[in-house]
Amino acid sequence: MSDQLTHFNEQNRARMVDVSEKNITKREAVAQSKITMKPETLARIREGRVEKGDVLAVAQVAGVMAAKKTWDIIPMCHPLPLTGIDIRFTFTDDQTIEMEASVKTTGKTGVEMEALTAVSAAALTVYDMCKAMDKGMVIGPTSLLLKTGGKSGDFRRGEN
Repeated sequence: MSDQLTHFNEQNRARMVDVSEKNITKREAVAQSKITMKPETLARIREGRVEKGDVLAVAQVAGVMAAKKTWDIIPMCHPLPLTGIDIRFTFTDDQTIEMEASVKTTGKTGVEMEALTAVSAAALTVYDMCKAMDKGMVIGPTSLLLKTGGKSGDFRRGEN
């Protein structure tokens, strides 16, 4: 892994990396985030008793939409033709929802930012839909779990 940052030009100003010469490969990234809340809030989500609607259904759509639009909100991200996005939710205890996004493409650059954006948007959507009953919710940590494909090789949290 190079210590040289590629998002800066010779004048030390930000630039979008030129991926023209990179090979097209299958690429996947998996990211995870969590949101912790009062047990009563999580119970209402599980029971479908949140006035704004089905919290996890809306969060899932928000995560998918965010992954597709990552290049619109992260300045140096390339627009990518995503070939798959999946978001899964797990209730890890009576206060925590864990969300995991898997994003895939066949292209010249990876989808780490898309996966991270997806779980971030999903967590923010849960917060938005439940903030009237629980402003003290905490989002995070958010992290990349897996990245495959590309010149830099594979990454798996805990192994690299």
